[in-house]
Amino acid sequence: MRAPLPPVDPMSCPPGQRGPRREILVELKRAQPLTARELAAKLAISLNAVRHHVKELEAEGLVAYDRRHHGVGAPAFAYRLTARGEGLFPRRYEATLLQFLDHVVEREGRGAAVRVLEGHFDELTRRVRGEAAGLEPERRLEVVAQALADEGYMAEAGGGADRVGTLTAHNCAMQAVAERFPELCAAEVRFLEEALGAPVDRRSHILGGCSACEYHVRFAPSGRTAEEGR
Repeated sequence: MRAPLPPVDPMSCPPGQRGPRREILVELKRAQPLTARELAAKLAISLNAVRHHVKELEAEGLVAYDRRHHGVGAPAFAYRLTARGEGLFPRRYEATLLQFLDHVVEREGRGAAVRVLEGHFDELTRRVRGEAAGLEPERRLEVVAQALADEGYMAEAGGGADRVGTLTAHNCAMQAVAERFPELCAAEVRFLEEALGAPVDRRSHILGGCSACEYHVRFAPSGRTAEEGR
């Protein structure tokens, strides 16, 4: 029950999508809604090309738009992922995992199912803590963000050089599981604190309706422990 989950290739996410279409979907996953002009600037392609691709994605039910009004003039279209578009991103075999967890709950109780989920993060902690040991805060953030990215969380790190950084997960790889077992989110926070050796403050939460989970990290000054820095 503690076997690690197989890695996710970030270059294949979302699967079946290539080129500008894939890049548009990824940018919308990272920060939505976005207008065609904003997408063109982020991707460094023409506005007409963006409009062509989002029209195709809209026809396939992967994106939708809302009208954004800014004073006088015609409104802009702000694009976002639909539920079908969100479903393109890694979800870590949620249906199978939920069936397995339901079986564990039935036979051994909810606590046993929670321990299975916590065990996955325990193993990830042991691996990542070894890789991050002795590194400066900025590099530690990068190592942990990469570990989460490999798990399908579309994670990226920011800052760290001034001993204050952020870690943002744009995708919840086990969202349906977390909705049933919110203890998974608490296990994720513990993983981050142990792997980074610093207290972590979650500022936004996908389960709370945000587009990403964002964590602020404050590293202790050199020579102090993480506990002393709290």
